[in-house]
Amino acid sequence: MAKASSKKPPELPPLDPMPARVEPCLATLVDRPPKGADWAYEVKWDGYRIAVHIEPARVRILTRGGYDWTDRFPTIVDDARRLAVKTAILDGEAVVLDDQGRSDFGMLQRALGRLPSPYEAGAIVFYAFDLLYLDGRDLRRLPLRERRRLLEPLVAGREGAIRLSEEVQADGEEFHRVACAHGLEGVIAKHIEKPYRSGRGEWWQKITCKRRDSFVVVGYEPSTVPGHLGRLLLAARKDGALVYAGGCGTGWSHDLSRELRKLLEGMVTKAPAVALRRKGAVFVEPVLVADVEYRAWTDDGKLRHASFKGIREREDDAGVFELI
Repeated sequence: MAKASSKKPPELPPLDPMPARVEPCLATLVDRPPKGADWAYEVKWDGYRIAVHIEPARVRILTRGGYDWTDRFPTIVDDARRLAVKTAILDGEAVVLDDQGRSDFGMLQRALGRLPSPYEAGAIVFYAFDLLYLDGRDLRRLPLRERRRLLEPLVAGREGAIRLSEEVQADGEEFHRVACAHGLEGVIAKHIEKPYRSGRGEWWQKITCKRRDSFVVVGYEPSTVPGHLGRLLLAARKDGALVYAGGCGTGWSHDLSRELRKLLEGMVTKAPAVALRRKGAVFVEPVLVADVEYRAWTDDGKLRHASFKGIREREDDAGVFELI
């Protein structure tokens, strides 16, 4: 007769009301991946962080900043209704994949709408990497390994709009090297024994292939080519205000340059959002955020070798770079 296992199954938390919103857990930027068997790794997706709330009568999609963007992700909403759950909160990233299977923020931004686009909302995929609530139980107190154990049967192997963000336990430095060699944004390291903690902390760490942050667009400089964009003027946050952080003059195609110029011309203001006097500058309302890749900062606090990667609305500006 087989001996019964002495190992007890994990104890689930008691029944809890479903939270209206969960402040997301945010990864801390580090230079090198952590080491040890308690760390697992995922690809760092280049998209919008969202939470999918599945309720008996509705599905809601909330952004990282808490805005309801349900109507912007119709295919994710439809697919969420097909999951075998009564109630759930899935944490993950909405992305659009290029022809090599890499997430591309610029393609996602176009699919969502502010600029002309060949990509439709149906091209957007949600990669779920955490499960915070399931059928009446708040799972945030459980360690990550248990939350993943419950998440994987729900979304693993699916090819629709909701998919599983694969997790691997490997040598972190090698995984990071391979990710960068394939042109990915970087990797995320997560401690598998930690509960879900809102805010930024050391239990989730991100290791990027290049430095990349978001900045508020406060103006532009026209190109010498009529109707085109020469340079974006950018600002970071400091002590609750916006401060000029330098400019960005590369990273867009000929067509995108013209589209961005037209978009910004509709936002021109005579009241600059930052203290800046610059010949030829055209100031705009600070309502857009640019994703920018750069190498470093200059000694006077300006971006060095900045390249444009995408643009989005400031209403969800939780990720705008903050100067210390």
